Amino acid sequence: MADFGEILRNIGEFGLFQKITLIALGFTNFFQAFVLGALLFVEPDPERHCNTDWILQADSNLTTEEQLNLTLPRMEDGTFNRCFMFVPVDWDIGAIREYGLNETTRCQNGWVYHNTMYEATIVTDFNLVCNKAHMLQMAQTMLIAGILVGSVVFGPVAESFGRKRAVQIGGLIFCIFNIITPLCPNIHFYLACLFLAGFGGGGYRVSSIVLATEWIGPSKRSWGTCVTTLFSAVGQCVLPGVVYVVRDWRLSQLILMAPLGVIVFYIWFIPESARWLLSIGRTEEAKREIVKAASINKRPIPDSLLQKIAVNNAVQKDSIKVIFRSCLLTGSFFTVLVAWFSSNLAIYSLHFNMGTFGLNIFLIQVLFGVMEIPANLLAVWLLEVFGRRKLIISTLTAGALSAAVILAVPQEYAIVVTTLVVSARFFLIWSGTICSVFLQELFPTSVRQTVTALGNMSARGGGAMAPLLNMLAVFHWVLPIAIFSSLILVSAALCFLLPETRRKELPESAADSKNNRDVTATTTAGHKQTETRL
Repeated sequence: MADFGEILRNIGEFGLFQKITLIALGFTNFFQAFVLGALLFVEPDPERHCNTDWILQADSNLTTEEQLNLTLPRMEDGTFNRCFMFVPVDWDIGAIREYGLNETTRCQNGWVYHNTMYEATIVTDFNLVCNKAHMLQMAQTMLIAGILVGSVVFGPVAESFGRKRAVQIGGLIFCIFNIITPLCPNIHFYLACLFLAGFGGGGYRVSSIVLATEWIGPSKRSWGTCVTTLFSAVGQCVLPGVVYVVRDWRLSQLILMAPLGVIVFYIWFIPESARWLLSIGRTEEAKREIVKAASINKRPIPDSLLQKIAVNNAVQKDSIKVIFRSCLLTGSFFTVLVAWFSSNLAIYSLHFNMGTFGLNIFLIQVLFGVMEIPANLLAVWLLEVFGRRKLIISTLTAGALSAAVILAVPQEYAIVVTTLVVSARFFLIWSGTICSVFLQELFPTSVRQTVTALGNMSARGGGAMAPLLNMLAVFHWVLPIAIFSSLILVSAALCFLLPETRRKELPESAADSKNNRDVTATTTAGHKQTETRL
């Protein structure tokens, strides 16, 4: 059977076919950032008071000040209580003025919001205040949980039914529920839609990266992951601009998600991974995809090569267990998982706290997105110059140290703190991209999707833990940063154990994965011996 690397060298490692496929798959990730918009651009504790219009039935000519004085209890500092009101009574206005009201209750008819930055957010629309304030954190958790579950579920789906099918199903779910979400009438329906949008988005992202990567040759393979995250970074830059102009979360979400209709149309024409088709013995289908790719790349494909693409009698049926039969593969697997978990823990911990850095939240979000663009562009170039291992160690260490320096800066220096936060995210986003590349290059085709899905699950698990980690700030504000910085430094040290995978063919079997590592170890030892002789 012809080696797939040989096939790619003949039809083009990164021709027009691969570029079109990569852009088509990556475009959906442009909208991934918008899902977080309704969760980030909110005022979690807006200025408000209970709706007490019931008293207007007794006297419709009351001024606002009189209405509030008669119906709302005051706090110790003299301000009106924002969560309680006096129990409504069936008295005339004279009796209310003479005897006053004393018995209190929670707001019964909603709230009146004022002095807010936005016209409407999920907080004001669903009244996520007072005893429902925790629902905002619940929404964040539901989104991340959906992404996590989607990453896990779509791994086996892609291994069994194909990368293309997983991309189509995940993309369709993502599109449908992102359009439905801003139309939700209540918080419970909203949480369900948010989970399903995350579920589809998580599954789509993992499947699309693997599908794109399996069509790209060794010299440009890092583009598969980097371009995907680049689209997400551009989306993060667009997001605050739209929200700044349109301060209503429902309208802004509908505007941002409208182009998803284009994706629903063209997603059915995405090519299947020929590498996966060959791995399961569907040779004729693989040939058709290879001929199509060669035609688009305008590269002649030799008849001898097509003849060599024979039915593979040793169809790969490995399960995830194959990783745990080798100590080296197991060690590499968990090393990358720990690195991705710790970097995402820090990224989300900083992201969910961006409203506390002292600068305009719109500016900070733009900075976050803008800095991810050079992070991904540099990753494309430097991954091929310095390799994967050196770069992941460097970025993790730089990210951890940038975050740790925040502890030495007084919090009133908002510009300095924001600069350090943006720098930390810059390096940590970069390291997350390398983790994704590593997982695809270390493990065989038969389990590549599942391994990548588990890696994404670990990353999203770090994101899900971020709100819990931030809660430790009630004891001391340094605790979250100190914990995730220390964890990142430990993971950077563990990455010294990883092999180098730069410009190596993607392994087709567990034996190939082990051989790649053995080759790396032998090459490294040879270099050391040469240096010693010199």
